[in-house]
This record gives sequence, C-alpha cells and structure tokens, in this order.
Amino acid sequence: LKTGRSSVKISPMNEPIISSDVTRRLREDSERFASTPLPADISDYLADRYCIDITSRFGGFPIRNPFGKASGQLSLNAGQVRSDSDAGLGFVILKTVIAQDASGSQSMSAWAIPETRMVVEPITGATGESGWTVTWKGRGWYGTFDDYCAFFAKALEIGRESGMVIVPSCKYHLPDKDGEQWRVEEYAYTTARLVEVWRAAMGDAPMPIEKDFSPTLAGDDRAKNQERIIEWVRRVPRLIRESVGRERVRVGLKLMNAMFDDDFQIEMLRAAIESDPPDWITYANRLFNPTREFDGKVGVAYGGPDLSERNLRILRRANDLVQSGDLPSLPPISATGDILTGRTAVEYARLGASSFQMHTLFQLPNREYDATTRSKTSRTLHRLLFHPVHGYLAWMTHFHQEIDGGSKGDLFTLSDLHAGSRDVQA
Repeated sequence: LKTGRSSVKISPMNEPIISSDVTRRLREDSERFASTPLPADISDYLADRYCIDITSRFGGFPIRNPFGKASGQLSLNAGQVRSDSDAGLGFVILKTVIAQDASGSQSMSAWAIPETRMVVEPITGATGESGWTVTWKGRGWYGTFDDYCAFFAKALEIGRESGMVIVPSCKYHLPDKDGEQWRVEEYAYTTARLVEVWRAAMGDAPMPIEKDFSPTLAGDDRAKNQERIIEWVRRVPRLIRESVGRERVRVGLKLMNAMFDDDFQIEMLRAAIESDPPDWITYANRLFNPTREFDGKVGVAYGGPDLSERNLRILRRANDLVQSGDLPSLPPISATGDILTGRTAVEYARLGASSFQMHTLFQLPNREYDATTRSKTSRTLHRLLFHPVHGYLAWMTHFHQEIDGGSKGDLFTLSDLHAGSRDVQA
C-alpha cells in the first residue's frame, strides 16, 4: 500500500493507534476491494468486521454512508449520478441552478457561466503542507431551467432505486444595494418548480435543498459589506420556506469563506442559527484568491490544506462557544473542504459533522488511488475507507478505542465520536 503520497494529510498524531488484527483486516480488505466492487451491503459488512457504523443522515434522510459529492461539474448529468449510485455513494448534491422568476429573469445570471476548462493541480498551503486543488471558470447551471428540472427528475429516479439521496442546489437572489428589495418571485417560482418535481418522484416528504453561497461570491463587490452578508444568511432560509410552505422543504445553507477574518465567520454562523435556523449547514466552501488569473479571468476559488485548516479552526471555535453557552447549538453539519482522506473526514466529524461533501477528491490523477476499478467514485470510496494509515475505518477504530475502549459488539457511530471527543476536550 502506498502511504507516503504528497496528497495525504498528515495528522499531528501521525498514525492511528489500532491493533495489529485491525491493521491486518484493513490490508486484506484494501487489497480485496482494490480490483472488485465494494459489497452491496457495505454498511453491514463493516459493522460486522470493524464495529463501525458508517450510516448517517443528510437533509433529514438516512444515508448509507456519510460520503457525498459536492455540487459542481461532476454532478450535472444523469450518467454521473448513475455512476455514483452504482459505486455506493451516500448522497449527491446536484449542480447549482440559478433561480429565476416565471418570466425567466435571473438576477444572479452572472453565475450561469459554462465551464470552459478545468485544471487539477498540486497546491502547497501556508504551513508547507501539500495537497490538491481544482480550478475552473464556470459557476452554476447554464442550461435552461426546464432542462434542470428534467435532470433533477432523472437523478431522483436513479437515487430512489439505490437509496442514494439526491439534493438540488440553488443560487437565489441576494440584494447588493442598500434598500434593494428581495426578489421573492425568484424564490417562489424556482422552489415551487423543484418541489413539484420532487413530489412527483418522492411523495409528500419535504424536499432537501441546498442554498449555495458560491466561493466566487466572496470576491464579488456585493460581498464586501459585512452587514449585507449577515442579512443574507438570516433571511434566506425563511424566504425559501415561506415560498412553498415550511412543511415542504428542508433548507441547508452552504456558507462561504468570506474575505474577512475568523470573527466574521463566527458571526455568519451565529446569524444563521439565531434567526430561522437552517436544517443543516454545509461548512464551508472554498477560499478565494482575488489576484490570481485563470483562463482570462482574474479572481479564482481554490482549495487545499489552507481550506481545511481554516474550516476546522472555525468549527473548533464554534464548538467551544456552544459549550460555553455563548452560541446556540449548531444544526447538523455537512463538512466540505480539502477532504482527501478518511482521516480529514474524521477530523471534521469530531467537531460535529455527520456527512462529508467532496469534489477535488473525485478528480485526482489515477496514480493517487490504490484501487484499479473503472469507476472513479469506487476508487474514491476505497481510498477513503480502507487505507490503514489515513483511512476512515482506521481512525474511527482509533477513537472507538480511545473513547469507550472499543467494546466488541458496540457499534461506534459519528454521533459517538462527536460526543466522546467533546467529553474528552471538556
């Protein structure tokens, strides 16, 4: 097994403390599933073999594992969704659609730009740690809204067959001038159409929807006013819910890394959960470099070690504030940002994350995966789960032992990890 790659995030603890028997099982499974599909009943298999429960929840729905695909150019057609479903992914966030009113007018049309080129490249963080980032010029869905609704319907059909949760992503109107009125007609028309598609496929269950605060928004002029950003975060969940009825939607906010300091990130979280709290928070999308040029455009979003370092730092601080009573309890967290290994996922989980959204990891060069299966998603899940040094199972086993002695027969869950880590820190 290749354990020394430059893309591997090295923890301060370096390696998990696990028994030789667990290490042997991980190596056996890593070799076995490197060239064969994962078991169809993977959650049962891992529960029996490692006493680790990999099931979780996202958007109020059970998911077969906590690993999902973040919204982007890897979730914009049915073929991609089918491949993810067949590989066993837990959930998929579809490409972000730009809201419109009944006439087709889009106040955020600047974000409906086709992808013209995408580059996957190594990146070095401020501390010298190496990783990967993906750069592209495009932003949101650039086809018609009717096409998006048809794609959404097909994705739901695929997801329903396998139990993979499908979630649309939307960028709604955000006022950018003092005194500008919210274009509630965009919220009403777009959300109602999406709910119509959802109910035709899924019945009366409320539709999960992720409101995307794009990383490119951080570098836009409209995001230079802190009070305005706070107002966005406070108002958006209520506007989405009231546009179709609260019982019909579950709203997630995908928060951006704003171009301000850590204190402001905390204030964004506070604003989100003190008014009309979202059903979950996706924290937090990529950083933004306003001076870098890519494909003729100045200002690009980027990921890598600096992203996960900042996200974990903010979530750690938020957890401390919750514990001290200075911040209300956080809603469920879906973590995103530089999740290239199961170890990094566990770091987020210790701070309350119950699911993980990835994008860059699905696009690494083939040499970065031990598995040789045809599907990139299968290779990704193999990499996340089974590596004996930086894999999810290794580190969940490590903390199972640390927190409650790794009692044989007692399944260890993400909730156990978060609660146990909090108790240890306290």
